[in-house]
Amino acid sequence: MNKKALWIVIYLVVIVWSAFEPYERFTWWLEAIPALLALPILAFTDRKFPLTPLAYGLILFHCVVLLVGAKYTYAQVPLFDWIAQVMGSERNNYDKLGHFAQGFVPVILAREVLLRHHVLQLGYWCHFLSLCFVLAFSAFYELIEWWVGAASGEDAQAFLGTQGYVWDTQSDMFMALVGGIVSLFLLTSIHNNQLNHC
Repeated sequence: MNKKALWIVIYLVVIVWSAFEPYERFTWWLEAIPALLALPILAFTDRKFPLTPLAYGLILFHCVVLLVGAKYTYAQVPLFDWIAQVMGSERNNYDKLGHFAQGFVPVILAREVLLRHHVLQLGYWCHFLSLCFVLAFSAFYELIEWWVGAASGEDAQAFLGTQGYVWDTQSDMFMALVGGIVSLFLLTSIHNNQLNHC
């Protein structure tokens, strides 16, 4: 089985698992939409703009994070309930992992597009503008959450996942920034190596 076929199998297995008896069906759709769009978008762009293996792996990781959150809602992922108990906290912080991934993954995708289309060269400006993309993407996602919350009222509480934390929106964007910085620190050399073979 080649890597793309394995990617698709893992993706489909996680979707089926996530969609089977989720905590709340409306929230499942809200949380799963980005992951559900991933496969058709990647299939559409695969011939003209195939991504690096690192980018495909990160997208799959992000889809899994989204689909786990969709199944349980971000405020009720069982492992993170246990972690909260161990840490003496009342808050399930799975949503912070989700927002960390919202920076960790898109920063590499932004970097790949900017470098392969020769918009930028390797260096600090590429890092800086990739992080700017992460912050813009994160802020836009927070706006989507606000719009959905305003349109659907009480039904969106599980989707918003604020758990009564007044600084939730700001901390979500901060976690995306941290995710982007960590990703650049850990993955830049691997990404550069793979870009050389594109």
